Order: sequence, then C-alpha cells, then structure tokens
Amino acid sequence: MKEKVFVLMSGGVDSSVAALLLKRADFNIVGIHLKVSNFCNPQDEEDARIVAEILNIPFYVLDISKEYQRLIALDMIKSYALGYTPNPDVLCNKLIKFGYVYEFVKKLGAKYIATGHYAKKIEINGKNYIKIAKDQNKDQTYFLWAIKKKLLKNIIFPLGDYTKEEVRKIASENNLPNANKKDSQGICFLGKIKLKDFLMEFLPERRGLILNTKNEILGYHPGYYFFTEGQRHGLNIKKGDGPYYVAIKDPKENILIVAKEGEEILYSQKIKVKKINILVDKEYLENLKIDDERIKVLARCRYRQPLTPAFLNLKNKTVEFEQKIKAIAPGQSVVFYDKDILVGGAIIEKRLD
Repeated sequence: MKEKVFVLMSGGVDSSVAALLLKRADFNIVGIHLKVSNFCNPQDEEDARIVAEILNIPFYVLDISKEYQRLIALDMIKSYALGYTPNPDVLCNKLIKFGYVYEFVKKLGAKYIATGHYAKKIEINGKNYIKIAKDQNKDQTYFLWAIKKKLLKNIIFPLGDYTKEEVRKIASENNLPNANKKDSQGICFLGKIKLKDFLMEFLPERRGLILNTKNEILGYHPGYYFFTEGQRHGLNIKKGDGPYYVAIKDPKENILIVAKEGEEILYSQKIKVKKINILVDKEYLENLKIDDERIKVLARCRYRQPLTPAFLNLKNKTVEFEQKIKAIAPGQSVVFYDKDILVGGAIIEKRLD
C-alpha cells in the first residue's frame, strides 16, 4: 500500500508544490488546511481547495482556532506583557503543526506529515537530521529548532532541494492558480491586522519615557510591550539627530533606552538561554564538544542573520559569541548549527553583557 501523507496546504505556492511533488512520488496524499483564527483570509482556503482538486487528492479543513488561541496567541500576549519578544512561528511548529495536528492525522492513519517549509531532512547512519535548504535566502530551519527529535522520521520537507524561483516555475508549468501569489507576511493568525493593533486589544496604553544613553528624555512611548530590542521605526523621536534603535526595555519602570548606531549598549557577546532543545543525537553532540561543558556551534539570533561562531554551555545555559551581536532580543530564538546541520536552539532569556 502507498504510504499516507497529510500535507499542510496553506493556500500558498510553497505548500501547493510540496503536495504536487509528493503526488508525483506516488504517495497517498491528503491535503489539510488549518483554520487558525477568524482573521484568516478565506481566499487562502479556496486556493488550497482548488489546488487539491487539480491534483485530485482528498482535502479537508481543520478548525484549530481554539487550540491556536490557547497554545500560541495567549502565550504571545503574555510574553509581550512581560517584556519579551516571542516568536510565534517557532511555537506554532512545535505545538501545532508538529504537535497537535500531527497527533490528529496520526489517528487517521497517516505515517507522515509534510509542509512547504524550505528545509532538508537527511539520513546519516540511520538517523534523521534537518539541514539548511538549497535556497539559503528562503531557508526556514530557524523556525524548526523546537520540534521533538523523535518526530523527525515522520516529517517530510519536499522543497529542501528547490529554490523559490524553481518552485514558482513548477507551479506555473502545472497551471496552479497560486503560482505567482505573493508570500504571506507577518504573523499568520493576524491576517492583515498589525501586531500593535492586536496587542492593544489586550494590553492597555501605558505612557513611558524614551531615554538616550545619557539619561536624557527624547520622547514618550505608549507602552514598552509594543517595542522590541533593535527596533528603529515607530519611536516618534523628533530630535532630528537619529536614527535611534531600542537598546533596552525596562518593564518595571516602563522605560525604553535608545541608542544610535555604533553605541556599545546595542551589542552583546554573552546571553542566558532557556528551553534548550537538541535535535542531533548524543554521539553527534559529543563530537562538537571542545571541553566538558562547551559545544562549538554556529548561531543566529534572528531569521536570516548571518551565522556567527559561538560556544553553547549546556550546564550553565549560556551562549557566548566569538564577536558581539547587535540587538539581541530576550524572548527570541537563538538557533545552533554545525555547518549546515540544525543542531537545536533555545529561547533567549537575557543579555549578560
């Protein structure tokens, strides 16, 4: 019998081509579209349904809006309220796509779940690893570090060996209606609603000071939770000698400290982390150790940020970079690689220097 694969079809070109490639590979394909909130664009569901009809595969819509609100949205609001800058895409992959949804489709007889992520899955000596995609500009391994290692054998990433241009060409050659559809931007469950407008429904405006590194008042802000470290726009500083970047948020005092490009306060070399998740096996990890406590890795603290040599201390839960990194935001992910293999990641708790 053909192996049954549930493909998460968002309505975009990537997941549509992922389904097409798996159909060509003679899998038993089932398309599934996730409805994550009332803000979802109904056209996305329609586009996914049309592609499923063209591919002649079964198609279902799974309403997970309650689960998404409970597991992702509320956690995001809480994190912002505490002064962190969360990454809901990381949590969604862990708890929703490769968590709740995978457990759901497994009960329906699926052995595999597939997505349109730009990532590779490879096998070395019978063990599964995630590898950076061919299209490094679109690579999405940064968002996959938190998934459970034991699930790697059940996940398929069909687009790992394709560039975005090649994916669109495949879609066009097969007359898929979304071949030239624009990529979605922002947080998926918000649709066209701006993040700040969404947060303002839950977090009240709380006027506070904007200070420079000399403790001079440059202006006022509506609440520290509407900003993130490294942010440049939206500060409404009218002194005319900027640009300024958010360097530090002080939730207790409701203060933003801003700095100009090049000021030392914007940079950090060592951070404290939490919720470390390792995706490689123990033997692989041992080969990366340089002493009893430290592991040498390549790391990035933001999506598409260049990889930087760093030392991960699993015992003390710290990461020290070989060079200082600009605008590290607590709450975001720091993701670890060995060359092009995804080793794992963690949540940034705070900057240590």
